[in-house]
Amino acid sequence: MRILLVQPPSAIEFIDGVYMHEPLALEYLGAGLKMDGHDILLLDSRIDPDVVTFAKNFQPDIVALTGYTSQVNILKELAKQFKALQPVPFIIIGGHHATVRPIDFNVSDIDLVVVGEGVTALREIAGELEGKKRFDTIDGLAIPGKTMHFTTVRPHCDLDDLPLPDRTLTARYRKYYFSEWLLPLASIRTSLGCVGRCNFCALWSLTGGKYLKRSIEKVVEELKGIQEENIFFCDDESMCDVKRMDLLADLIAEKGIHKNYFLYARADTIARHPQLFKKWRDIGLKQVFVGMESFSDTHLRSMNKGVTIAQQEEAVRILKELGILLYASFVVDSDFSKKDFRSLTSYVRHLKLHHASFSILTPLPGTAMYQDRREDLLPYRPEMFDFLHTVLPTRLPLNDFYIEFARLWQSAIPPHRALRTFSRYGLRRLPGVFRLLNKAMKTMRSAHMDHI
Repeated sequence: MRILLVQPPSAIEFIDGVYMHEPLALEYLGAGLKMDGHDILLLDSRIDPDVVTFAKNFQPDIVALTGYTSQVNILKELAKQFKALQPVPFIIIGGHHATVRPIDFNVSDIDLVVVGEGVTALREIAGELEGKKRFDTIDGLAIPGKTMHFTTVRPHCDLDDLPLPDRTLTARYRKYYFSEWLLPLASIRTSLGCVGRCNFCALWSLTGGKYLKRSIEKVVEELKGIQEENIFFCDDESMCDVKRMDLLADLIAEKGIHKNYFLYARADTIARHPQLFKKWRDIGLKQVFVGMESFSDTHLRSMNKGVTIAQQEEAVRILKELGILLYASFVVDSDFSKKDFRSLTSYVRHLKLHHASFSILTPLPGTAMYQDRREDLLPYRPEMFDFLHTVLPTRLPLNDFYIEFARLWQSAIPPHRALRTFSRYGLRRLPGVFRLLNKAMKTMRSAHMDHI
């Protein structure tokens, strides 16, 4: 069968100028489908936006799309466009939001929704389409209709049973994948899930609370086949299993693999295991994304974060001493007062950070916080779940809240430290970076208009 795999455009226009990671999930799907002899084409519409012409030329039997909560309406619109093609393709939706809230895709333009792991499910769906079309026999599906029908829950498979992602599917796009100054950038997944239990995060619950891991041998096998010098570990949290990551570092060094690595880690893991990060620094670890979240132990406890301000400060000290860039991420509560915004700015400056990002606390579907605060949420609009809009009522007037949010982005990192970060882009890219920042600030300051 001819199967088109589609990465949808981002919900926020300027985001694709900040980072654009390869569609690893679709590369996994394509690898599995190729094992059954299907003809696969991957369309990254962030780069190739004319999806209709692309699809007309390919004439797919199946179109499979993936996306997050903020892309729900984008996915529905794409499904509508694909359904208008002749011959009419079979439309399948999967991904994060399809797993946590499949009911949003109970529309006539969508034929099936995959809930959970999709590699095996999509292979089985393609097989049934060539046969008796008994989709109710396939685990992990939501079948649209007057009342959405759900099949048996599909358990998570052993990650080592999955095929290696097929990066030939994105060969024509690979030079475009990046994260800020890391260009070009490849992504790799070594694990799934997290040992943390943050109430605003759905990632740990998607795996039933389990931390699933690939064998280090499989990871190294994949690393050896990646051409890009820069590697992003897109694990939910890479360093949870300290012993495993220590052995992985040894095996990477033993095999003579030389890359620049960017990964996620918790502040408490860094504070407790500085030698692990030293070992990774020695094999190429350049920067670590740390969800710091807050300037207050009280706020951290309310998020069930499981870390303290003291551990955060120790993590900053350790990474600075090792010469590893700390990419800190903080959360802005909708209940923030102007004093809270100033306190967060002061805390970031106190830590002497060179790079930080800020998002608005967003109780995503599938999280404990979403369940706890459902009565408080503003009227449901999926596109607002993008971490740059509030989905909860604010203490400050909306206009003031977004002005303070934009000011936080501008003032938390003082100019002399920000310049060191900007220098990583190189002189040729800097004009474009500053234009992008200006666009982002305008978007944030006017975000209150999006609530009208």
